Amino acid sequence: MTTQPTRARVTLTGISSRAWEHPADRGALVALRRLKGFDTVLKATSGLFNERAVRLVFLGSAIRVDERQFPTMHRLLGEVARTLDAPELPELYVAANPLLNAMTIGMNKPIIVVNSAMVDLLDDEEMRFVLGHELGHAVSGHAVYQTLLQRLIQLSGVLSVVPVGGLGVRAIMAALYEWSRKAELSADRAGLLATQDPATAFRTHMKLASGGHLDDLDATSFFAQGQEYDDSGDLRDSVLKLLLIENRTHPFAVVRANELRRWVDSGEYTRHLVGGYPRRDTDDDARVSEAAAAAARSYSETFKQSQDAVGKLVHDAAGWLGSAKLWLDDVLRRDDS
Repeated sequence: MTTQPTRARVTLTGISSRAWEHPADRGALVALRRLKGFDTVLKATSGLFNERAVRLVFLGSAIRVDERQFPTMHRLLGEVARTLDAPELPELYVAANPLLNAMTIGMNKPIIVVNSAMVDLLDDEEMRFVLGHELGHAVSGHAVYQTLLQRLIQLSGVLSVVPVGGLGVRAIMAALYEWSRKAELSADRAGLLATQDPATAFRTHMKLASGGHLDDLDATSFFAQGQEYDDSGDLRDSVLKLLLIENRTHPFAVVRANELRRWVDSGEYTRHLVGGYPRRDTDDDARVSEAAAAAARSYSETFKQSQDAVGKLVHDAAGWLGSAKLWLDDVLRRDDS
């Protein structure tokens, strides 16, 4: 991990995690937060999943980051926490692993684990983005539901042999997978708010997609590639895309970069930097109906803007059904008169 000069960043005092949460992610989280005691029940069940054992594994096999061990990463996490005004700082570990990955896991006390491959690949500012991404997961409470998803994945092989139980678990897992992919988009926004440099965020995704061959990449071509993926007009490709991501917890790296750029282009990122973000002290006032409506609008906009064949089919079918309903209502009114 190479060092770069530190620059000034805006401290986002009192920022709510709702500021970076994708509408589909936020809708689920607001609903779950309104179910008082739901997260408590999930956390209580963590004893069944040996959460203490998971922490002990990393405590015994990885490196816990502090002032003397990976001190640069320790400093970066502290700076990220101050920028995002995080109320609590999770434990951070570096694990010996050649896979480019980092994760936030745990129900009672989330921990962040960064694989050594990430440390080797990224410079300070790129690591700031990754740590901001993971801290975003922790502050949003994603770790609770991510841990549940991971445990269900582990249990799915056993439960799938039970016909009724298997169907129920598969339905729950499908919903959790979809939520997990949207939660990754949320965390990318948190990472961008932490580093406050879109070029760094995009560069990180380019490195992760290529394995680090940044000198051989071109940003314009990279984003054009992502747009080509989104705009595929072949129905076969559309179905294949749905099947390919069905059991993935993360969207593809190129797609994530495009999604993050769209968020920047929307102007919301800039509004947050100048103070136009929701505050934590208003979280209890967040309405489930408003969050659900925002999620619905988000999916609708995605379908309308996409050239994807399935997206167009769903959008056109919805419009046709709406027209058919108006026609039927008109017929029924004439018959009644």
